[in-house]
Amino acid sequence: MKELRDETRFPVVPLKHAVSPTRPITYGIVQCGPDFPGGVPYIRPADMEDEEGITEPESLLRTDPEIAFSYRRSTVRPKDIVLSIGPSFGKVMIVPTELDGANLTQGTARVASNADHDSRFIFWSLRSSFCKQQWEARVSGATFRALNLGPLAETLLPDPPPAEQRAIAAFLDRETARVDRLMAKKRELIERLKEKRTALISRTVTRGLPPAAARASGLPANPPLKPSGVEWIGDIPKQWAVMKVKFVAKMESGHTPSRSEPSNWVDDECVIPWVSLNDTKHLKEHDYIEDTAIRISEEGMKNSSAHLLPAGVVVFTRDATIGLTAITTRPAAVSQHIIAWVPGPKITPKYLLLSFKVMQQYLESFTFGSTLKTIGMTDVRKLVTPVPPLPEQAAIAAYLDEETAKLGALVGKVEEAVERLQEYRIALITAAVTGKIDVRKESRG
Repeated sequence: MKELRDETRFPVVPLKHAVSPTRPITYGIVQCGPDFPGGVPYIRPADMEDEEGITEPESLLRTDPEIAFSYRRSTVRPKDIVLSIGPSFGKVMIVPTELDGANLTQGTARVASNADHDSRFIFWSLRSSFCKQQWEARVSGATFRALNLGPLAETLLPDPPPAEQRAIAAFLDRETARVDRLMAKKRELIERLKEKRTALISRTVTRGLPPAAARASGLPANPPLKPSGVEWIGDIPKQWAVMKVKFVAKMESGHTPSRSEPSNWVDDECVIPWVSLNDTKHLKEHDYIEDTAIRISEEGMKNSSAHLLPAGVVVFTRDATIGLTAITTRPAAVSQHIIAWVPGPKITPKYLLLSFKVMQQYLESFTFGSTLKTIGMTDVRKLVTPVPPLPEQAAIAAYLDEETAKLGALVGKVEEAVERLQEYRIALITAAVTGKIDVRKESRG
């Protein structure tokens, strides 16, 4: 505690001393029941954005007014603070006027400031590393990490005079807004760079290399075009073909061995990479996959219809997020949610992968299912791809590797800048609420 007190030039008080005595810190409704149209809206941790709070109040779930009345102790009013205390604890928001009279779940807590404490100053204090390091030291649960009301109430806050609280809150409202605008511009730049990357891949995979790159590769520049007959592909160079994917690559559907048979999943014996939806994040971000989130045992392979596929296979998700794709770098098996394509002599793995990337939006037109989107095998067998001559496929892959790497490096630099701004924002909040920045001087300046 002494170390925390040394971090601020202000006195410190427990959060419970800054709260209205008639409206103490409390969590919300334990069982909200089914959504009740026209009922009382309630706030869950999942509804809260870390920076913006509730962005769409009208979309909140609602509870029966009788249930809300029985939990009227956790009713929220404008300027109250709501804090997530269950999963993803530590989100903080100010209640907007539109949510006057709303309620909470047991995963959220209400903090109503007393007359001597400014609610926005408390909001900014709770967003500071000064408070968050206290929560990290006190949070319970290894798997389900939750912040209990007791430790929350004992959270130490800097306690400047009320006028200085208001000045600090106004300073942070203004200065963080400036940082937020700068971060928004950088995030827009990241999206533009990613869009440029997508457009570059699409144009090159369906039209071929730009003239200068084509000449450098010894290929014709500006070749005559012809209609492909396929809407998502458009016109293609005259020397290219358009073929069904199943005619240029052998399709292998996956299988998941029984989870109820322990011998299929003995950890020490699971050595075979097994591509599944658990690898979705990797497939979104990488063109190659070497290891997988889950491995399967040789016994599991024997007890299923799954095949051990060679390296260089193009894997493709047919469920959930459709069309995510990567190339295996070692022999592997795939789950029933994945299709593996073994390229034949007319197409390279990298070009097929690039073609799948280009057709992702087109694949959405085939999907069905509201809970788990999927694409049927009948539609999978209809998929087509441009097929340039092999030397041109290799040249396209090499060109796109180089150009997308440049764009990726730019995206990385901008992402690093956003991360630095986020760190600066947290440091600014902490310095202001603890008095290391004297906002009285700032306002006089």
